[in-house]
Amino acid sequence: MDGPVKLLSVGALTLDTILRVDTLPTHQGKFIASDGVQIASGMATSAACAARRLGAEVSLWASVGDDAVGDQLISGIEAEGVDCSLIRRVAGARSALAAILVDAHGERIIVPFYDRLAQADPEVLPVADISVFDAVLADVRWPGAAALALTAARAAGRPAILDADTAPLPVLERLLPLASHIVASEPAVRIICGQALDLETACADLASRTDAFVAVTGGAAGTWWHDRHAGRVRHVAAPKVKVVDTLAAGDVFHGAFAVGLAQAMPVEQALRFASAAAALKCQRFGGRLGAPDRVETLAMMAAHWTG
Repeated sequence: MDGPVKLLSVGALTLDTILRVDTLPTHQGKFIASDGVQIASGMATSAACAARRLGAEVSLWASVGDDAVGDQLISGIEAEGVDCSLIRRVAGARSALAAILVDAHGERIIVPFYDRLAQADPEVLPVADISVFDAVLADVRWPGAAALALTAARAAGRPAILDADTAPLPVLERLLPLASHIVASEPAVRIICGQALDLETACADLASRTDAFVAVTGGAAGTWWHDRHAGRVRHVAAPKVKVVDTLAAGDVFHGAFAVGLAQAMPVEQALRFASAAAALKCQRFGGRLGAPDRVETLAMMAAHWTG
């Protein structure tokens, strides 16, 4: 493919305050952090930044207030080389915030705040022709925008990728039929399919409900995906790494997967590419700041898969 692929990432843009603690609190009190950063982040935003580091040209469609936090968010993402010209500014709205604690094992607690005014449904896409993008990725945090973008991408014959994560069931049920590719987290697939199923069975269950490509991510346990040609669920193991911070690992996975699809990688190779990028991120504190570049991601792939 000549030149970098072009992606549109749609959804969350938040100001994250990330604090590192020895253990996650189980009671009220004051806790001293050993490290901390404040960055522009959010699911679609972290995916966009990851995809940019992997060599794609990326535009972000998100919604923020006309406040100082919104200015800070846009400045932070522009510094990553992501095009922010499509970001909507809503008069009188408050930009999204998130407080995040990360423990010594890399596990986290996330408490986000979204202003309903800022997240109001858009009426139209911010681009006249979505086919200028090689793939579209949408999260579940701005459902109205996700619905518009996924529908348009699929109609244009472009990969319409849904990052299906924790959300109310009606939101998931609205967006699932619109995607050509669904990559669901374990919490999301349990909301959709029920708590009792193992992830392999849940992947098959979700695939039976849609004509889309379906994969289910299980963190260190790897990724299950439904091979429609073979009529069975297959598994991609996650590289084994020393985990420092799992925050944004899923977002990095989705951004890398979108890059892989846009570059016409076979789907299993795209999943390996995504798994390698997410594993590298988990070795670094700071959420999306730990997203790897293309060279180290390909090196991780070569070290863990030979076929």
